[in-house]
Amino acid sequence: MTKYIFVTGGVTSSLGKGIIAASLAKLLQAKGLFVTIQKFDPYINIDPGTMNPLEHGECYVTDDGAETDLDLGHYERFLGIPTSQENNVTTGRIYQTVIENERKGEYLGKTVQVIPHITDEIKRRIELLGNKNKFDIVITELGGTVGDIESLPYLEAVRQMKRQLGNENCIVIHLTLLPYLRATHELKTKPTQHSVKELQMAGIIPDILVCRTEHSMGDEMRRKISSFCNVEMDDVIEAIDVDTIYDVPVIMLHERLDRIVLSKLRLPDKKAADLTKWNNFLENVKNPTQEIKIGLVGKYVLLPDAYKSIYESLKHAGAHLRCRVVIDAVDAEALEKGSMTVEKTLGKARWNFSSSRIWR
Repeated sequence: MTKYIFVTGGVTSSLGKGIIAASLAKLLQAKGLFVTIQKFDPYINIDPGTMNPLEHGECYVTDDGAETDLDLGHYERFLGIPTSQENNVTTGRIYQTVIENERKGEYLGKTVQVIPHITDEIKRRIELLGNKNKFDIVITELGGTVGDIESLPYLEAVRQMKRQLGNENCIVIHLTLLPYLRATHELKTKPTQHSVKELQMAGIIPDILVCRTEHSMGDEMRRKISSFCNVEMDDVIEAIDVDTIYDVPVIMLHERLDRIVLSKLRLPDKKAADLTKWNNFLENVKNPTQEIKIGLVGKYVLLPDAYKSIYESLKHAGAHLRCRVVIDAVDAEALEKGSMTVEKTLGKARWNFSSSRIWR
């Protein structure tokens, strides 16, 4: 039977739900399990293909031509397996399907409502990958932040699935923030407490808390979070800031996230996660023997996430050659308008150029 893991987020956006989901998937994959990840986005767009890259980041195109969220790029880079349209679903696509079904008369004249029709379609999409490909574990990242009105149907669908499948087949990992107040030199747990309370109000008690933090929180803070958030102390995971996102699987391994997940899902922990190749890659990233500077010309360079996959592919290629790639963004519109000249931009530096247009 396929097991399901949901990754939710609280307090603020951009905490790194996608990286945590991808890191956990990498560890489980390294243990020999057949794992995939999917992203559910709460916006009403059918897909991010028409969304402004400066607002949303890059539109990641999968092998089957689907225009998807940039987190799917992280999934592929971490797991080394392709994703597809089925790995990214939006509220717009959910509602489109339900409305089309209603027009076809498939609901037999019943009043179409968020519950059960929208939530049933969400659950169907969640289980689609597991039913189709027989994965051991399907990890589902829920976009947005707990407490957002757009996220409520997804949380309700998760609540129903936990009740239907049982806690041993369906768990929730909640990513939250421990802000550091420099004035008092301390981490604060109150935002995490409120975030968990919002989740509990939706009928969901998280199985695991992953706390994003600038500083190590220590056992006393783990104990406090455990007590106030109704989560076992061993299930409070520290996600401390690191130099590169590719450190996160190693940090999560140290925090025993993979072992905790397998225990909760009642799956055998047959072997340790083999991260030999991953660690070799990290060694190349952190200890290069040479350096190259590359100019990236693009229209949306003000937001690095607009060209995330280009940045990462250049860094990966550099790591393969033990070479640090320094990427300097060049605004194409500034060049065209004359406010920036090629001579002034380049100076006497020796550059290689990559045009973003060839990747579109």
